[in-house]
Amino acid sequence: MDSSRKKLRLGDVLVNSGIISDKDLERGLIKQTGTGRKLGEVLVDEGFATEENIAWALSDQLHYDMVELQDVEIAEDIRSLVPVAVLKKYKVLPLGYSQDNMMLRVAMADPTDITALDDINIITNMQVEPVVATPGSVMLAIDRYYGQAEVNSALEEYTRKKESQRIEQEDIYSEDVNNSPIVQLIRSMIEQAVRQRASDIHIEPMERQVRIRYRIDGALYEKASYSIRLLPAMVARVKIIGGMDISEKRKPQDGRITQIVDRREYDIRASALPTIFGEKIVMRLASKNAFAREKGQLGLSPSDLRKFEHILHSPHGLILVTGPTGSGKSTTLYTALSGLNKEDVNIITVEDPVEANVDGVNQVQVNQKAELTFASALRSILRQDPDIIMIGEIRDKETASIAVQASITGHLVLSTLHTNSAAGSITRLVDMGIEPYLIADAAVGVIAQRLVRRLCPDCKKARKAGRDDLRLLMRSPDEDIILYEPCGCPRCEGTGFRGRIGVYEIMEVTQQLKAIINKGGSAEEIKRKALEEGMSTLRMSAAEYVLDGTTSISEMMRAAFEI
Repeated sequence: MDSSRKKLRLGDVLVNSGIISDKDLERGLIKQTGTGRKLGEVLVDEGFATEENIAWALSDQLHYDMVELQDVEIAEDIRSLVPVAVLKKYKVLPLGYSQDNMMLRVAMADPTDITALDDINIITNMQVEPVVATPGSVMLAIDRYYGQAEVNSALEEYTRKKESQRIEQEDIYSEDVNNSPIVQLIRSMIEQAVRQRASDIHIEPMERQVRIRYRIDGALYEKASYSIRLLPAMVARVKIIGGMDISEKRKPQDGRITQIVDRREYDIRASALPTIFGEKIVMRLASKNAFAREKGQLGLSPSDLRKFEHILHSPHGLILVTGPTGSGKSTTLYTALSGLNKEDVNIITVEDPVEANVDGVNQVQVNQKAELTFASALRSILRQDPDIIMIGEIRDKETASIAVQASITGHLVLSTLHTNSAAGSITRLVDMGIEPYLIADAAVGVIAQRLVRRLCPDCKKARKAGRDDLRLLMRSPDEDIILYEPCGCPRCEGTGFRGRIGVYEIMEVTQQLKAIINKGGSAEEIKRKALEEGMSTLRMSAAEYVLDGTTSISEMMRAAFEI
């Protein structure tokens, strides 16, 4: 190996490539001091560079190949060359022998790490030929090849131990992964779920086994199954780290867990529910900074983005975000709040629960036991001199009434409702018992939204649109249009989809709409007028994504079937 290459430091490589400036490097080195973290990790965490930027720079400057690990299949004999603990420590992965079989090709997050190169050289007794990969892709590949095997061997040992003697109760309380396979199982389950972009983990007891499923991009996929005998220990472990009552097995319980995965902190809401075969656990994963998005990242079309900005500039009034559970309402609200969060305004939220902490925003969590409900919290908030109020959800007449009154008396109020369309939100408030003239006075905008899965760009396949497709897309029957369907490849884990994007229906409440609402107009009348004024329905917005190849027609129908 070229010795001059080995001496090049990561900071110099990134400055030479123009990825960061000298000043950024200096700031990164100061942040790194005393933390024990690698420079690359600090630069990514502080937003100076991305993992992809760093990988491309290393590849370009050091003349190493760049590798996409999802496209690589690693042979069994290669996998057993280096212990998995070493792979995780250095974020490296052996891929195979070089053409002359004299060197070992190793994917590395940091090929300038001489200690890693030396250690692998000693362990394998082979010279190392580095190739570059992002740290995230290395950890995901290690999970794919070694994760389940690690867990299975630990569980076999646990089952043997259980058969020969009573398990010590401390096992499930233990923080030492080596001591307790159940601790290792739950921790690795959360890590794998995060790396696979899962939003939820389901631990489901069945008659003879425990099924583990992850919700990825809105759909559930089975990932593992274990002996039913492991269920009590798994449930107990989740209850302990979630702060629940381990002895209560007959009532539903909720808890919160915080876990750091790949240097990011995740806030996990855990729920235990008694079923006929035992307690079912669901863990909802949320990154502490997952809600911190720019408005441009939400997936709004240019015209919808202009409407969104215009609505948010209202000095007072009621803004509603509506859609079913899991449609991205919280992300939209937090994005709106981040844009409004200035030094000269007092923002107070009341949520159940607080989903993400926002600097500079006063957040209140509903607490039924302390009789702190949405309505009682709102009354107190109004005495706290707020400019902007965010209500997690309008669930009853009392909350709706205070929200409307607050918006009329000079506050900007943002909240969510569970309705199917923008127009339907107005009539829902009327159904709750709010007078139409008050709603007409208060409402400034309603945003209905859904999430559709994005087709995997690497494997989506084209086909010609048939007559039924054209009818669903509201196009003329003789148009020649190409549509795309999911296929499945290693990069999308065989699902055909990768990531999700928002579909929106934004209704600005104009003077003409206020007049219709004031007269007690139906949802249909409100919708008709909004369409005349240029509103795009969910169906129309989703159809645009089908026509430009972002999503499939089946996803469009799932997101906007009833509209």
